[in-house]
Amino acid sequence: MARTITEIQDDIINRMAATDGLADLNSTSKTAIWRMWTYIVAVTVWVLENLFDLHRTEVNTLINEKAPHSLRWYANKARDFQHGSDLIPEEDYYDNSRLSEDEIAARKIIAFSAVVEQERGLRIKVAKINEDDLGALSDVELQAFTEYMNRIKDAGVTPLIIDSLVADPLRLEMDIYYNPLVLDGNGARLDGTDPDPVGKRIKEYLRNLPFNGTMVLAYLVDAIQQVDGVVIPHIRHAQARYGDLPFTEIDVQYSPDAGYLRIVDNDADLQIKYFPQSVIL
Repeated sequence: MARTITEIQDDIINRMAATDGLADLNSTSKTAIWRMWTYIVAVTVWVLENLFDLHRTEVNTLINEKAPHSLRWYANKARDFQHGSDLIPEEDYYDNSRLSEDEIAARKIIAFSAVVEQERGLRIKVAKINEDDLGALSDVELQAFTEYMNRIKDAGVTPLIIDSLVADPLRLEMDIYYNPLVLDGNGARLDGTDPDPVGKRIKEYLRNLPFNGTMVLAYLVDAIQQVDGVVIPHIRHAQARYGDLPFTEIDVQYSPDAGYLRIVDNDADLQIKYFPQSVIL
């Protein structure tokens, strides 16, 4: 950003005051000839700095318009989508001059996005917040978002594959060896403060995974290990699926196709057996 004329002139005066042979020129009079010259030089420098800033802006604009956009650009633009707003003609942004900040925020329905480069095109995964959790866009929202992305994408870019899917379901069968001084045989805390601390921690771990991130079973075990009263957590089976495909076993890690992973049916998909561990390891 260009400096002000006053800032430039003050810099010149300070440099003169610190230079041998020029310090005697220093004067507090605003009509001193040398101060007038410093003002003229300051104005010239100010004009040049503004021209350089303008040139830099023009060059950056040309680069942005000519260069293909990155995957991050597509992900960021996806989150900029405003449901119910029209784009400025021939541009990739909105005119929000008549909208309040709250109205703009309400129209930005895309909470999370990820872009994956595939052989058949760029796949864009998105999700919105639905009842304090991630959820898929409605058919109407997805249709509008798809039109938006197709309008702003680079010319000549291979087709965009746009998805907003419900979470990949996860099934877990676990054995929990617990401290009988803290938990009971159903996994509830004996002090009555939490009826299902293990199940709660599992769901917290899934919620805290980065969108389109990978679930690692070892990290899930580490998270459960932090629950007060859990001595040994052991995952006997872990399975997941996407779409209409059957559940498949997870050996080490799993990358959800929808971008996120959830326990859908708490009774059927989260089977936990509790065993008292009397001896502290």
